[in-house]
This record gives sequence, structure tokens and C-alpha cells, in this order.
Amino acid sequence: MPRRWGIVIHTGASRFTLESLGDRQAEMRAAMSAALTAGHEILASGGSSVEAVEAAVVVLEDSPHCNAGRGAVFTRDATHELDAAIMDGRTMTAGAVAAVRRVKNPVRLARLVMERSAHVLLVGDGAEAFGRMQGGIEFVPETYFHTDFRWEQLQRALARAGGSGGVGGLVGLDRQGGVVMSFNTSGMGRGYMGRTGKR
Repeated sequence: MPRRWGIVIHTGASRFTLESLGDRQAEMRAAMSAALTAGHEILASGGSSVEAVEAAVVVLEDSPHCNAGRGAVFTRDATHELDAAIMDGRTMTAGAVAAVRRVKNPVRLARLVMERSAHVLLVGDGAEAFGRMQGGIEFVPETYFHTDFRWEQLQRALARAGGSGGVGGLVGLDRQGGVVMSFNTSGMGRGYMGRTGKR
């Protein structure tokens, strides 16, 4: 019998309701749908779950409506710091980057850490230096991650003692039985520079 395959996605592990998203709900659903389609097409053609999950996360990172890349929340110092990780169940390997500020697609860099280094986690400038050394990583000015929505969100958060954030994640299963998981976040809005993860 042919092996089953598929992909699962979530974007958001924060305190919000669908109603509170307002007009953004449709935009976020469209980004999630596009991400699922990107991963699904690779799996349907027999591609690996690593390729599928990476492609799907890239779509989320490119969307200004997700807290993953272009739509990243601001730190309290009005900068952006992004994290990403990818784990391959077949090889039992993982790669992650944290607090990167100029990498357009952190998940691509996390995959390079998994496949081309002896490490699991690289952080900040060291992670970016590794990406430049390996090649194939696109770097952007920090202004690339600025969106008016996130800027206004920061101003509201600074005016009170709160913050907001979210974590996006995907799990892919390919026809060969390979399971891969990835997540991406820019953490919690109004967070301190140098934090890793949502909190």
C-alpha cells in the first residue's frame, strides 16, 4: 500500500481570539493556505518532508501578517530578532538559529545549521556569519521587517505592561515516512533584546 503523507500547520500560540484579529483574519488564513499549498505540492510530487516544511515556513516568513519574518514583532528597543528551528525525525538531527536580525528566511539558515554544522543552535551575529560563510542565505536590511501594524502594536505595548507574540509551526510527513517539524517566531512584542523564544 502507498504510504500516507501530509502536512499540518499552526500560526499563533498567543493570547488572542479569532474575533480580535478583525480584518487580519482573512490575510492570516491566506498566508497559512499558501504555506500549506507550497508544502503540499512538494510532498505530492514525492519530495522530502524537509523540503516541504522549509518551503512552507518560507511562505510564512515572507508574509507581513505572521510573526515569523517580515511581520515580526518589535523588541522594546524597536529592533527585530528572529528565531527558527527545524528537526528531522529520520536522522534525529536538528538545527536552530536565534536572535538573527538581517536574515530574510531564518528557517533556511536553521536547515544549514542542521545539515552543515556540528551544532544545534547558533545565535545572533555568529549565526549570520555562518550563513554568509555557507552561502545561499538572503540578507536584508533591518527595515525590511518593519510593518506599521507591528509598530503601532509596540507603541500600545510600551504604554502598558504587556506584550504579544506567537509561534508558527509545521509538521510534514513524506511518502518515505520521514517526519520533519519546524517553528519560527520573533518572540514576544516589547521583549528584551537577546531573548530567545516567545518568553
